[in-house]
Amino acid sequence: MALVIEGEERIAAPLQKVWEALNDPEVLKATIPGCQSLDMKSPTEMAATVVVKIGPIKATFNGEVTLKNLKPPHSYTIQGEGKGGIAGFAKGGADVTLTSDGPDATVLKYAAKADVGGKIAQLGSRLIESTSKKLAGQFFSSFGEKVGG
Repeated sequence: MALVIEGEERIAAPLQKVWEALNDPEVLKATIPGCQSLDMKSPTEMAATVVVKIGPIKATFNGEVTLKNLKPPHSYTIQGEGKGGIAGFAKGGADVTLTSDGPDATVLKYAAKADVGGKIAQLGSRLIESTSKKLAGQFFSSFGEKVGG
């Protein structure tokens, strides 16, 4: 089952600060909903453990995250894949673009695509889509508060 999630967040911080935060595993770990661990394996590769609850299913996903198409400090593509045991799998990516909005603000735009399979996919597309949009919204809102606050 494929999902597409798009949105934007205005962050009260300069572009360079937002770029650095998007590449900081401590900031990401603190702002990704359900993130248990996020470790840098290289400047463009991370290992992550995330607990996600979708409807009646709560699963722990272990996965890899890779940063590609890096154009500092303006954009990159983040790709990841996680396995949640009997709950299933999730894989996908997001194109993230940063644009200055004056000296002390940045607009972060994202276009994410995800694919889920296994038991989670059986829950129905509306539940998965609404949960995915909620989690993306929580991440970008939390990220914006942490970086801009």
